[in-house]
Amino acid sequence: MELDERKLKILQAIIRNYLETGEPVGSRTISKYTDLNLSSATIRNEMADLEELGYIIQPHTSAGRIPSDKGYRLYVDRMMQEKEEQLSQATQEVKDMQKLLLEREDKMEAILKQVAKMLAVNTNYATMISAPQMKGNRLKFLQISKLDERQLLITVVIEGNVIKNHMIPVNDVLDDEAIWKLNLLLNTNLNGLRIEEINLAMISKLKQQAGIYDDIVSAILDTISEALQNDEDIEIYTSGTNNIFKYPELADQQRASELITTFEEKQLLNELVQETLTDENGTGIQVYIGNETPIQTMKDCSVVTATYELEEGVKGTIGIIGPRRMDYDKVISTLKTMKSQLDTLYKKD
Repeated sequence: MELDERKLKILQAIIRNYLETGEPVGSRTISKYTDLNLSSATIRNEMADLEELGYIIQPHTSAGRIPSDKGYRLYVDRMMQEKEEQLSQATQEVKDMQKLLLEREDKMEAILKQVAKMLAVNTNYATMISAPQMKGNRLKFLQISKLDERQLLITVVIEGNVIKNHMIPVNDVLDDEAIWKLNLLLNTNLNGLRIEEINLAMISKLKQQAGIYDDIVSAILDTISEALQNDEDIEIYTSGTNNIFKYPELADQQRASELITTFEEKQLLNELVQETLTDENGTGIQVYIGNETPIQTMKDCSVVTATYELEEGVKGTIGIIGPRRMDYDKVISTLKTMKSQLDTLYKKD
């Protein structure tokens, strides 16, 4: 059943009032809070319909109503639809963040930690941000250089212009012509390939073509394989975990302890990041309300995530975690702005 305009306005008023106060909302409060000019009796009837439809619930007898997960979902979906074609103006904190990003572009770890901290201060919720990850890594270029007579430097360049260096020992002295031939052989056959495309038949063929240098080619292939593999453990930076205690519904000892452990150990956050990065809906923003959250310890929370992209295939996740009654409007606007700042700053021409 689609809600009419009156029911939608009353539901929105209940949600906004509950977001502000954290207390169940009664009909008398709604009659003052909205511009509907309806009597308390009429509002009670509409609230009864909303409860029957599952958009609000009554936590205790004779108490007011609070939003259900279904109510939050409708509220968030409508709000995101209205905001889809516009990007909110950046707050002063975000402008300051942009300046920091420009000044410290080469210090990714410091930048991401500062982003998490700034978001926690700006929203009063717990925050997380993952380091950018490569998806579908391809070998872009390989350079073999001689450090000395017994060591080679292998420089592997992969998608996103990520550079990884590795040294390998050699038993035989290689002259410049031999190194040039190895560079030509491996680049000609491997450039543009993913790790799963470098199969045993190809490896065997390359080693055969390398002749007396087959052991060196084998070691170089191991280095390439290691460079192309995605790390299982994603680096995740968090901030604002103490903000959890500001919300009574999350502050009891067991809930708070579980949430803090989740933030400290980060394994479950890793799973959340992986789910976010594999999302194919293209919006870049995801909202998990209550039991929709893939992390069991966060079932009493709402989690809003955004995917940022530094360049094609290089992505990370920003997340804000708070109570179900979080200020979705502010959180989504803040994440959209931060996502846009990161995307724009690092986008290559």
